Amino acid sequence: MIGSNFIRIAAVLVAVVPLSCLAGTVKDLGTVGTLYEITEPNFLTELRAGAPRIDMEKQKRDSAHYQPKDLRKLPRATEGRTFDVDVTSILTHDIRDASGRLLYPAGFKYNPLRYAGFIPGIVVIDGSDPEQVEWFEKSPYYPNKMVMLLISDGYAFELAGKLKRPVYYLTEIIAERFRLTAAPSIIVRDKDAVSVTEVKIGK
Repeated sequence: MIGSNFIRIAAVLVAVVPLSCLAGTVKDLGTVGTLYEITEPNFLTELRAGAPRIDMEKQKRDSAHYQPKDLRKLPRATEGRTFDVDVTSILTHDIRDASGRLLYPAGFKYNPLRYAGFIPGIVVIDGSDPEQVEWFEKSPYYPNKMVMLLISDGYAFELAGKLKRPVYYLTEIIAERFRLTAAPSIIVRDKDAVSVTEVKIGK
């Protein structure tokens, strides 16, 4: 069995001695065995040839003009108002652990805000309305990248490039959950509830 000291010394030699110092000891051993010409085509060449041609410009155009089917469009707020939204949920089915033991029965009411945090805020605007976009840029929420921006119309890809931040679409389920009826809207946490403020801008 090779001693540990020998292994350490060998490791140091491999790390320290340049290969150029060993070049003088290299010898040509000649050809051993039968050689065959490679007839198979290059794998990467075949892969590139067989891959479908991707029209990157078309993909960019499609992304730039994409909107989800469940996009919820909101009218512009005609007045400013604030209201609270109770986010309490009710389980529709039993929740059991791996052993089948009941943890929470169907019908159990819970408030997710008591179990998890909430982002600094959500701002909803009509991305196709230049005045609403300008209002957001001048708002105190714009510099905070932790604030989520949702748009009820317009194109997220285009607006994200303009604002230099992620932009998401307002879907039906989110609008229903927060009872959104107009834009701009600001959604923030208020203790165990969510507060929604509709903002009237312009005349």
